[in-house]
Amino acid sequence: MNKTEKREFYKRLIVLTLPLAFQSLMLAAVAAGDAFMLGRLDQDSMSSVSLASQIQFIQNMVLSAVTSGGTILGAQYWGKGDKKTINDIFCLILRINAIVSVMFFVGCVFFPRYLMFLFAHDEVLVSRGAEYLRIAGWSYLLTGISQCYLAIMRISGHAGRSAWISSGAVLLNIGLNAVFIFGLLGFPAMGVKGAAVATLTARIVELVWAVCSSFGKTFIRPDLKRLFFRDKLLQADFRKCFLPVLGASLLWGVGFTSYTAVMGHLGGDAAAANSVSAVVRDLMCCACNGIAVAGGIIVGNRLGEGDLEKGRRYGDKLLVISVVVGVITAVIIIALIPLTLVIADLTEQAKKNLIGMMIIMAVYMIGRCINTVVINGVFAAGGDTKFDMYSLAATMWGIAVPMSFLSAFVFGWHIYIVYAFTCIDELGKIPWVMFHFKKHKWVKDLTRDRINN
Repeated sequence: MNKTEKREFYKRLIVLTLPLAFQSLMLAAVAAGDAFMLGRLDQDSMSSVSLASQIQFIQNMVLSAVTSGGTILGAQYWGKGDKKTINDIFCLILRINAIVSVMFFVGCVFFPRYLMFLFAHDEVLVSRGAEYLRIAGWSYLLTGISQCYLAIMRISGHAGRSAWISSGAVLLNIGLNAVFIFGLLGFPAMGVKGAAVATLTARIVELVWAVCSSFGKTFIRPDLKRLFFRDKLLQADFRKCFLPVLGASLLWGVGFTSYTAVMGHLGGDAAAANSVSAVVRDLMCCACNGIAVAGGIIVGNRLGEGDLEKGRRYGDKLLVISVVVGVITAVIIIALIPLTLVIADLTEQAKKNLIGMMIIMAVYMIGRCINTVVINGVFAAGGDTKFDMYSLAATMWGIAVPMSFLSAFVFGWHIYIVYAFTCIDELGKIPWVMFHFKKHKWVKDLTRDRINN
């Protein structure tokens, strides 16, 4: 890679990564803000909303898989300069996300108690969670649509606008949470219902902002005349990208839920320390998440325009960057241990647990950064999405999940060992990832010369 090419690559990467990383940070912040505010209200309110939010977590996994499939194909067609096909991709993911959103909307608004019984049997938690879902469920009807607009913005040169919209909605959500939960600025204190109203309001603003932005001169908006147009080849290409991403998302989501359950059964001190470490982990993942999405778009553009060699070189550079970012992130986590202990209101035993967990997490983050950038960025850019699903099945479900259960409930090993097993999957992937990376199966042009009807 010569100096000019390096300068071009780094400039584009920085321009894309900064808003995307900030967007990821804001999404992590809203979860932390919800937990803090509702925790100040009372424990049952915090727990009920936390459990009810698992419905949205499941929905988001499906919606993210759909938009990821659209982003993978769209980035390559953008590199090819085929805006008509991008519009068809836009309409395709809109149709799918609309169906998914309606299903979750109906369940949450009309059958909230049945959904809450999946996560709790305590009547107080079920009742409060149902109150939250009846209102928040309306926002689930909107989220899938707005995510399609934001995804298309990211691949079409408007990642900054996408991040501003998403981050603005998050900041509005956090601010309205305080207003409606505690009754500020003359509003009545609404508690759990207030959190739901804040979420709904933020999602309405997000969707309106995204739709209005799409009418800009250089933006892409869906051609409603082609909303129900079906192209069998395009749908087949989309399914090849989407289905493995969905499978990987479900494996990952259920796996992480299992880790939380394991740590929760080790006692209050272990659960509290794990909760704090999870917040730190989510905040520290923002950089690698942003680089992964940005890098995937850049590599996808090059592959789509037919310059496979440049796409390969960009992928090689992203691998090096992922290692550097992973090491820096690990050092930052170690440095943050004293500050985290001061901020977190924990017992002495929980603080001891947290110190060990954060040291383990620092090592884990090296693997997490490498795998996130390479698997979700580089591999996905060339449509190589099955690898993530296979690697999760092997390392998370073949090693990490069973060993964390065995170490906690059968062998009764120390909490540090149990926590280490919940982190081992990312480190276990690295040799496999490196081997697969060097085969360069991900260097593919997924586009077709299409005749748009």
